[in-house]
Amino acid sequence: MEFPAYLATMPMHAITEIHGEPGLLARFRLELRAFDEAARARLTEALDLAAELHHDDRRVREPYLNHLLRVAIRMMHHYQVRDVDVIVAGLLHDAVEDHPGELAAMPGGEPTGAHDGGDATAAALAVLAARFGPRVARLVGAVTNPAYDPGRDKHVQYREHVAASLDREPWARVIKISDFTDNGVGVIHTVGPKVTSSARKYRPLVPVYRDLVTRADTPLSAPVKEHILGQLDLAEERFSAILDEPPHPN
Repeated sequence: MEFPAYLATMPMHAITEIHGEPGLLARFRLELRAFDEAARARLTEALDLAAELHHDDRRVREPYLNHLLRVAIRMMHHYQVRDVDVIVAGLLHDAVEDHPGELAAMPGGEPTGAHDGGDATAAALAVLAARFGPRVARLVGAVTNPAYDPGRDKHVQYREHVAASLDREPWARVIKISDFTDNGVGVIHTVGPKVTSSARKYRPLVPVYRDLVTRADTPLSAPVKEHILGQLDLAEERFSAILDEPPHPN
């Protein structure tokens, strides 16, 4: 498939709308040019595993892999991340949460026995540690949602988990902020009831991420932090347009 020469400068949701998953894969490969051969091999292996695990998953109108590609590309291009472990973890950030059983059954996991709940999560993280190293597993673990108390509001628990887990892991903040940008700024690219439900879920996180990104130990340059703060402003603007009542004319 032929792609335009300006693919490397196109907004990622524009690539998604016009060229779909093949376009995002081509953009990903363009970003890989900044890495050496060993790094490209690790990133390609992580992408292949993500594609295998999420093969049948969808996000409303698109394959789930598109989301994972955008999270990784955003970190490489807009955040200028060159830490391969972080990008690998970005590609696999939903693998343990969404497919713990399948991941736990792969080489490196426990050879026999069924897994459920926390056992499956631990076994899945062990597979990632064996395959990509303990740091990748730790980063994925930091952005993996725990089992929630059914007696409490799940969105409140989600916010508590984000604040607590990212407080301890500065590089996990980078992954989660890219994830949030795709979900929050990208909320206008979804359809149906998910538009409102996503806005309600993510809007209270804007000040949480604003605090996290501006911390001195968040490993991003000042210009990148300013870029992210602008994206958070845009997300809040879009949440407001979706959720707030328009002012009544006098």
